[in-house]
Amino acid sequence: MGFQNNFLWGGATAANQCEGGIFEGGRGLANVDVCPSGSDRGAVITGHLKMLEMDDAHVYPAIEAIDHYHHFKEDIRLFGEMGFKVYRLSIAWTRIFPHGDEEEPNEEGLQFYKEIFEECRKYGIQPLVTISHFDCPIGLIKKYGGWRSREMIDFYLHLCDVLFNRYKDYVTYWLTFNEINMILHAPFMGAGIYFEDGENEERIKYQAAHHELVASALATRMAHEVNPENKVGCMFAAGSAYPYTCKPEDVWEALKTDQENYFFVDVQARGYYPSYASARLAKNGVFPVMEPGDKEILKRHPVDFISFSYYNSRCIAAPGSGWEEAGGNLFKSAKNPYLDFSEWGWPIDPLGLRITLNQIYDRYQKPLFIVENGLGAVDIPNENGEVEDDYRIDYLRRHIRAMKAAVEEDGVELMGYTSWAPIDLISAGSGEMRKRYGFIYVDKQEDGKGTLSRSRKKSFYWYRKVIETNGEVL
Repeated sequence: MGFQNNFLWGGATAANQCEGGIFEGGRGLANVDVCPSGSDRGAVITGHLKMLEMDDAHVYPAIEAIDHYHHFKEDIRLFGEMGFKVYRLSIAWTRIFPHGDEEEPNEEGLQFYKEIFEECRKYGIQPLVTISHFDCPIGLIKKYGGWRSREMIDFYLHLCDVLFNRYKDYVTYWLTFNEINMILHAPFMGAGIYFEDGENEERIKYQAAHHELVASALATRMAHEVNPENKVGCMFAAGSAYPYTCKPEDVWEALKTDQENYFFVDVQARGYYPSYASARLAKNGVFPVMEPGDKEILKRHPVDFISFSYYNSRCIAAPGSGWEEAGGNLFKSAKNPYLDFSEWGWPIDPLGLRITLNQIYDRYQKPLFIVENGLGAVDIPNENGEVEDDYRIDYLRRHIRAMKAAVEEDGVELMGYTSWAPIDLISAGSGEMRKRYGFIYVDKQEDGKGTLSRSRKKSFYWYRKVIETNGEVL
């Protein structure tokens, strides 16, 4: 028993949270670049504060991030030292097409990722590439309104065509969109959408979601045509919704919350809009406009596997129940009295991962891949400059035990596990540097100061042993 011999252990990053170098190599500006840290970040990423340029009044952490753009060889060498089998990374769309609608790609950007893939190969690491990880060119937002426009599908597929063909000798694992369900909660970050006064936000979000779902299906078809060895997955932000009490109204709200999240995967894995979604979207007047052939496209090109992020479960109560809200996350949730919480208010629920794995596998019967799981915490080096992050080791140990039980005892088919993140980087939700996730400490502080030097945390050596023993020594 235990994990399969070819289990894919590794870590996950996103270009906009680690690369920096946004004005180098011919790269253009993207939505995620103009999401500032500080009090306005929430309004920007949810599309309620229009920001398509940088100004002097805000701080934009993506400009430098952790400068992976210049440090990727050192970083990948450290991943290799940990024994990574896989490295999940994303392509910055605007490194390949700076404005999004160019005919010819930017060769300097293509060369950058080729060098990353060659470096991975040097250490026996397989790349798992997210094509769009909260990434939309500002040029396409200004001209077309981001994913609210169907024309985005062709621009996205042009990107896919270049990536699948240029990197077919390096990459066989692909994800079409990162946390696709976040379009409902952070539409500017997720899909380059901002709202004007009086617009029907739900209608716009579900129309954009439909465009992404069609694009995902067509990208899956293209990937299989370019290289039959390609495996394409969807990716969503997971975490089971518990009813706050056994009151039927709470159970009903929790069920609806799960369905809202599973809607995207239902379409990508099963190939059609589920009945609950069709009925509710139509009743609310927000069912998306479809073109002839869309249903057939979705039906014929489902994903090969299902990947997801898991940070916590959610606790859902009926409206007007007087429940206390849990903090720190874009997903609204009641505070679960039976769980501990992280420094950012996220519930810590290892058993919830096992529950989530079972629910997803029962629903789809397709291979699963955990591509994000980790603990954001303030890491303070000791007098010797070392980070003794036993709290992170404890968090990851408990979650890996839970996923191991799901595999051994419940029969869940699990392909791999990439922790978020193998190295400290910028937080997507808060834009903070002090919210650290990595096994590798980066000397960069909240004020932007620091040497950017890398050093191994205690968890680095622990995770290396986990990989070396294929999860047997935790």
